[in-house]
This record gives sequence, structure tokens and C-alpha cells, in this order.
Amino acid sequence: MKFKDYYEVLGVKRSASQDDIKRAYRRLARKYHPDVSKEPDAEARFKEMREAYAVLKDPEKRSAYDQFGENWKAGQDFQPPPDWGSKGERSSGGRAYGGAGDFSDFFETLFGQGGRGGFRYEAGGGRMRGEDASATISIPIEDAFRGATRTVSLEVPEIDSSGRLSRRRRTLNVKIPKGVTAGKRIRLENQGGPGMAGGAAGDLYLTVEFEPHPLYRAEGKDLYLELPVTPWEVALGRKVKVPTLAGTVDLKIPAGSGSGKTLRLKGRGLPGEPAGDQYVELKVVVPPAADAGARELYEKLEQEHDVNPRAKLGV
Repeated sequence: MKFKDYYEVLGVKRSASQDDIKRAYRRLARKYHPDVSKEPDAEARFKEMREAYAVLKDPEKRSAYDQFGENWKAGQDFQPPPDWGSKGERSSGGRAYGGAGDFSDFFETLFGQGGRGGFRYEAGGGRMRGEDASATISIPIEDAFRGATRTVSLEVPEIDSSGRLSRRRRTLNVKIPKGVTAGKRIRLENQGGPGMAGGAAGDLYLTVEFEPHPLYRAEGKDLYLELPVTPWEVALGRKVKVPTLAGTVDLKIPAGSGSGKTLRLKGRGLPGEPAGDQYVELKVVVPPAADAGARELYEKLEQEHDVNPRAKLGV
């Protein structure tokens, strides 16, 4: 009996991650699946790669297989230790796929047939679920605050009448959850890549990003707003109007506040449990000395208040 290098069959390194193995299997399955492939050896190749995937996708089976893999090369005569059968009497809880001949003698030597003295597994009758797809959706912050339904147009994969993988543009209605934040993903079930041989379609994941907003900047569920204020509003402490996504609110500025001071409006950010906050950064706007009266006022302030704002700089 010859040793089978399952990593070589799928074209991956021994250090490949589970995601790498899954992607390699799906790529090859599209090429060699007997229902769509024109390759002359498609059925044999598909059977071989399905066997490799049945082992490498399962961490327990893969670990057992790796005990031998480093000491053997593909095509070498292989014989496991005499006590291997007793070590392999474990079950992954699935049901056996098909009957004798579905997998090679090499596989059955390592893992048993139909669960007798080895692993049991679920191979799914040749059906293959479609790949998950991903895209980005850009929405206004207001949609995240109130929730909304948006129509999006994007290209998605499909299998055409000749069995080839192609892409076509589809229009989908997407429900924007209330309180969603930038970077979160919205899952659209069965809207991803098509399945093969009757397998279910994959899912479509839309990553949310926010469109630039003239007033607000979002960080998670919190919102940030730069609020212009006058020198006397911050010096004397005044109540001012502040916009929020839920409407205008009153904000009391503490007397003696300076430009850059940040005040918090609790619960005025994006909704959630708990809701985010809105942070208001004060930006002092100095009126220009546009006429004689304004200039005279500034000169009076200069004369009556000996202030050096650069004293801490040593100048």
C-alpha cells in the first residue's frame, strides 16, 4: 500500500491553516467536480481530493495523519504500527459516507471503514456548499442611528448554463440594523457563492463603513462633534444649543472653559445596550475686528487685562 500525501493532493503546505485548506478544496472542487468538469480524470481527482479534505479539515484526523506524514513520501510503501488500530478507535460523531470503495485502502487502514475501529465522518454525498462572499457597504451615520433598508448593487458569483463560474450584477435589499457600527458585518444568508451538486449557496457578508459626515465622527458607538463657541460663552459659562442625531439639546458650558475642552452628552451616540455617548469639543471662534467699534473693544480688553498666553513657553 502506498502512502498518500494529502497536503500534496490539495496543493497546500503542511503548515496550512484550516481556512487555507478549505479554500484549496473549494478551488479544486470547482475544477474537478464531475457535474461540471471537462477534465478527463475529473472523477478520480475529485474522489482523491475529497478524501484528502475529509482528513485535513478535521483537526483530530489531521493530527493522527500528521503522526506519519513527516516520515513518509507520496508513493512509498506504507504500513502503520501494529497497535495503530487500537489508537484510532475514536469517533467524531458523524455517520459514514457511502460504502466500500468511497475512500482508498490507505484511508481505511488509518481510520477504518464506516467507523469500524477508526474515525467516522460525514462527507455529504458529494454536495458542496458555496463559498461565502464579502463586500463593503457605505452608509450614512443616520442609517445606523435609526435603522434603515438600503438597495445595493454588486457583483456575485454564479454557475452559468455551461457549468462555468461567472459573475453577474445583482440588486439586493439590505436591512441596516439599528446601532450597527463601522467595521461590523451584516450577514445575508444564501446570497454568496453558488453551491455545487445540490449544495446550499454560501452567505454574503457586508462590512459596514460610514460615509463622511459634515458634523459627526464615529468611534464605535460614540460620536464626536466640534462645536464653535464665542470667547464670552466659554469665559462666562453659558447654555448653548448642540445638534445631536436625535435633535437639538441644551448644553451648559462651565465658566472658564478653554478651546479644546471636551464635554460629554451621555447616551446621545449610536443606540445599543448601552448606548454610545456624544462628545462635544469646544472650538473658540474669535470675532474679527471688522469695524472701529470692535477694534476699540479689543484695545480696551488689551489695556485692562495683562495676559500673556505664552508664559508657559518662556516667552
